[in-house]
Amino acid sequence: MLSTDCLCISLRRAARGVSRHYDGALDGFGINVAQYSLLCNLKRLDQPSISSLAEAMGLDRSTLGRNLRVLECDGLVALTEGADQRNRLVRLTDAGAERLVAAGPAWEAAQQRLANRLGDEKRAALVALLEELASGG
Repeated sequence: MLSTDCLCISLRRAARGVSRHYDGALDGFGINVAQYSLLCNLKRLDQPSISSLAEAMGLDRSTLGRNLRVLECDGLVALTEGADQRNRLVRLTDAGAERLVAAGPAWEAAQQRLANRLGDEKRAALVALLEELASGG
């Protein structure tokens, strides 16, 4: 029997709520929270391989591949051959960079609304706890 205070269930529920919050902020930009995150990581990593991008984002290659296909069809990313033909590189296109810039203020406003809701102390504690959980600690 599941405990009503199961950490996994509580975290997944909270994650869905937070995702809805950010997805709402991205309405009208043609991307969702997962795609925005992917575009941000592409900008930060500058043409990573699919494998290194998946690792950096904590995703399996098949999940990443599904998101990349959507973004590629929209012209926001491009896939190119790497030095090793088995490994493809992912590049943020000009359209992808423009979309990221356009959506940035909406993302920041959503971020600020959540930060204000939590307050500085709770926000800092939450970030610390999430980092500890993400690191396997």
